Amino acid sequence: MCLSDCCVILYFSPFIWAGPVGEDMFHWQATIMGPSDSPFTGGLFLVNIHFPPDYPFKPPKVSFRTKVFHPNINSNGSICLDILKEQWSPALTISKVLLSICSLLTDPNPDDPLVPEIAHMYKTDRAKYESTARSWTQKYAMG
Repeated sequence: MCLSDCCVILYFSPFIWAGPVGEDMFHWQATIMGPSDSPFTGGLFLVNIHFPPDYPFKPPKVSFRTKVFHPNINSNGSICLDILKEQWSPALTISKVLLSICSLLTDPNPDDPLVPEIAHMYKTDRAKYESTARSWTQKYAMG
């Protein structure tokens, strides 16, 4: 059976869904709706997921395709999240990974930033951080 014979979009929550790109089971795309309790509310964020050949013993490579103003996500879409690096476990599912990314949108970790300038703004001027994040969401994730 080939992938085109069945539905392969997986719904992990009403706000997250994912599935393979074409027939490549090692390359998925996910869509995350911006959490309502964050400056990303209303945005749709596209995320690339690349599974290594030795998955689940190695973590997937996950990155945002949509630009995000966030201390733990850089301009290339790379994500600073412990479970995608040293805290990876084969017991983690892609659902848990995507839910953790969604949680990171709501609760950034400014003490382990990929973008120190944004982390500094988050710590010292939260209103400016939230305003800028909302602006980026409107510009890049709502069009």
